[in-house]
Amino acid sequence: MILVELQENSPRFQSFVAEESNKGRRMNLDLLEEARDHARINSEALKRRVELRHKTKMKPRQFKVADLVIRKAHPY
Repeated sequence: MILVELQENSPRFQSFVAEESNKGRRMNLDLLEEARDHARINSEALKRRVELRHKTKMKPRQFKVADLVIRKAHPY
């Protein structure tokens, strides 16, 4: 709660119970590790999908000595 709410008799201040607030905070901390694991799994799955799409769209090329290649494309 912010200080303004503590000075005035707001409904939130009147219904505030410290024990319930601490209990809810501990429950959120317990679920935090699970949420982090879920986010890590989603991130890895996204990386794999991007990698798979890149590999399927990319054309494999093999260059030999004396092949002509563009080292740097210029806009002009």
